[in-house]
Amino acid sequence: MIQFALPFPAIDPVLFAVGPLAIRWYALAYIAGLLIGWQLARVLVARPALWGGTSPMQPADLDDALFWATFGVILGGRIGYVFFYNPAFFLANPTEIPMLWHGGMSFHGGLAGTIVALILFARSRSIPVFSLLDVAGVVAPVGLFFGRLANFINGELWGRPADVPWAVIFPTGGDIPRHPSQLYEAAVEGLALFVVMLIAVRLGVFRRPGLAAGIFGIGYGLGRIFGEFFREPDPQLGYLAFGTTMGMLLSLPLVLAGAGLVLYALRRARP
Repeated sequence: MIQFALPFPAIDPVLFAVGPLAIRWYALAYIAGLLIGWQLARVLVARPALWGGTSPMQPADLDDALFWATFGVILGGRIGYVFFYNPAFFLANPTEIPMLWHGGMSFHGGLAGTIVALILFARSRSIPVFSLLDVAGVVAPVGLFFGRLANFINGELWGRPADVPWAVIFPTGGDIPRHPSQLYEAAVEGLALFVVMLIAVRLGVFRRPGLAAGIFGIGYGLGRIFGEFFREPDPQLGYLAFGTTMGMLLSLPLVLAGAGLVLYALRRARP
């Protein structure tokens, strides 16, 4: 089986270092996702026709929203990882919680943190909450795409053992060929979902507040559940009941919430 495996590309997770300061691809992925998503969001809100004639916010509003979203991603992502994926370790080592450079972020936690941050921001600016979440839902796949590529470069979150011709032997995954599940997720949660969201925008999704956010919830949840079938579970958790994983269990409520939001948006009178 090993003879069909691809060697892991020799990409240093550290792009460059100046003394003790190291610039990592993973950090750049977060920065690229946030900045590109922010610029795309500005373009979307600057086009009144997408909103049925009047945009509910101004591009300048998104400049401050970026700071709130960044804070929500980092804080929520870390708290989510602590509570969902490794509570026993952090209970025994609480000083490790703020040490983000040691790794450990949860997308579901980051999503929850971002939603809370954007809701608070929208209320502080009298911006319709669902409209702001709709914009975030359209641009979020950009960050997902870059994040999954960074996971691959770091050689982390690799897949389950595989005998497919494109299986990869990861440096930290032993000598077993594995699915490059990070690339699967980049393709599904990133590229494919981004295309779906852009099509939804062209079809007038912004004219029904909450609809785009609901579509994103369904799309990401289903894409993540699909990816979990190829991804190796976190070693401290392993497989859960009926062969499920923590990622699957956290994604199912997201799908249900997204479906509920879609129904709510469709049943409201169209502006």
